[in-house]
Amino acid sequence: MENPHDTVTDMHRDLPGWFVWTARLLPIGIFAQFLSAGLGLFLNPDMLGLHGGVGTALSLPVLALLAGALLIRRLRGFGWWAGAVVLLYGVQVGLAAGAAPVPLSLHPANGALLLATSLVLLAKVERRRAPHPGSV
Repeated sequence: MENPHDTVTDMHRDLPGWFVWTARLLPIGIFAQFLSAGLGLFLNPDMLGLHGGVGTALSLPVLALLAGALLIRRLRGFGWWAGAVVLLYGVQVGLAAGAAPVPLSLHPANGALLLATSLVLLAKVERRRAPHPGSV
């Protein structure tokens, strides 16, 4: 039986370019969130508006990665990590909106988990793209 969690399946087929670039841009966007929040808190409060805007815009790559992992057979191995990114993003939005009964101070901690998870997903995408022995 084929392992549905293996990211090294269908090695003869490339990953879609949009999936690769989305996986690369997501950690950059999340890191930009940290920068804009820091600038907003310590330098210019107007930057907090940018923080919210970028956070909203990040919903597109988050959902695109999950959709790709669910709908394209050769991307199924990325499903677990794409799902974890979606879950942490949802928690992040809930924390920012104040919908959760926990302190807003957990927002940066969850952001760090979100960044780490997006980097693991990116590492798996890049591992899948790397040449493998016997694939030539």
